[in-house]
Amino acid sequence: MSKINMQLKELTENVGKSYSVLQVDYPTPNQAALDFQPGDVHAVLAYLKGQGFRQMSLLSCVDWIEDGQFQLVYLLFNWEAGLRLQVRTRIDRANPVFTTVTGIYPGAKYYERDVHEFFGVEFNGNPDSSKPLFLENWDDMPPMRKDFDPQAYSDRKYKAREYKTDFNTKAGEGQ
Repeated sequence: MSKINMQLKELTENVGKSYSVLQVDYPTPNQAALDFQPGDVHAVLAYLKGQGFRQMSLLSCVDWIEDGQFQLVYLLFNWEAGLRLQVRTRIDRANPVFTTVTGIYPGAKYYERDVHEFFGVEFNGNPDSSKPLFLENWDDMPPMRKDFDPQAYSDRKYKAREYKTDFNTKAGEGQ
């Protein structure tokens, strides 16, 4: 096992001594993914920041529509050790509310806005989370949810029109 893998293994074992880790995966040699209950995420993030994971690179969201859940994925980076961590948790899709992590990672306020805008997750404690970031004047359900129908949205928003070819095709093309 490489030095990086040993560091990750030791780190995940130490995290497991203090917090209830539901699952650990190693997607790449220098990355671990750890799943937690929602109530443990803030304490785990604060602990990891103290262990050198000073950069939250991204907050992402996965729509597990079949399970009725959203998965929040916090991507952390430790520059000194060259290690990456995913801290993951699942929340109820019908009532997607989570407490902001901006007290730990202030830059999360923009990532939380993004997740709110595209998935509809509310972040309690982040007063900016409901401000539009990309989708100004959006008037429908969040577009990255798996039950969003882009064709139905387009049909409601835009008039149907016919398109005429404004170029010459070669024989057999565009038929």
